[in-house]
Amino acid sequence: MNQYFSSLFAPGVSHREGASVLEVSNLTVIYGGKTALEGVSFHLAQGERMAVVGPNGAGKSTLLKVIAGLLPPSSGEVKVYGHAPGGHICIAYVPQRSQVDWSFPVSVSDVVMMGRTRKIGLFRWPRRKDREHVRQCLDLVGMSDLAGQQIGELSGGQQQRVFIAQALAQEAHLILMDEPLTGLDVPAQEDLFRILDELRQHRVTMMISTHDLNQASGRFDRVMLLNRRLLSLGAAREALTLENLATAYGSHLPFLVPGNGIVPHPPPRPL
Repeated sequence: MNQYFSSLFAPGVSHREGASVLEVSNLTVIYGGKTALEGVSFHLAQGERMAVVGPNGAGKSTLLKVIAGLLPPSSGEVKVYGHAPGGHICIAYVPQRSQVDWSFPVSVSDVVMMGRTRKIGLFRWPRRKDREHVRQCLDLVGMSDLAGQQIGELSGGQQQRVFIAQALAQEAHLILMDEPLTGLDVPAQEDLFRILDELRQHRVTMMISTHDLNQASGRFDRVMLLNRRLLSLGAAREALTLENLATAYGSHLPFLVPGNGIVPHPPPRPL
């Protein structure tokens, strides 16, 4: 895979010199009369891979959408390389699979080419170099043989690889993925992490929401524990303490396998 990366990640849009990849300051989001996020502040360094964990309704999806520029903040601000995220071409957002219309008649290569839209121009045809770029991105994620396949006919793991290829085609420097591991079997998850590991070696920054605390503790540089407010952020052994987990999940504490300095929470005894 390495042979293509130098060209795929050539500088695109200008970034403010010395600025963090992502800087979130006192972010609050209110919609429908309810507070989805309150006073969230953190930053991401280049090449970092951060997991976002928390119970259902904690605001994980909302946070990713605001960073991607899909939702406006009620207060506070988000800066990507020193600029507001709206229209920022270097951000790629991969939604939950349940939010995608898989019946839409579009091929794998068409989906990846969509990542080139803002570089090509909305009403312009792809050029030869765009088609070559898409081919290289499909090679990188091992999906070239299925380029003509309808996207809805793929397995869940294959669909996630296509979305990563789309992010590569976009030449994204920051990739946001909303629960990409949900519903994938172990081999598909391992395939996905192999690709993510390669991206991290090439300084691509990733922020990924997940319900799997064991993977969050073993596969990511830092873990964010969220429940509308930022409850903890740091290495897994610091962020996922029993006290922090109890604050986030209440009486529904998840089970953690020992390792990485994490104290396991035993399942409840039968009555």
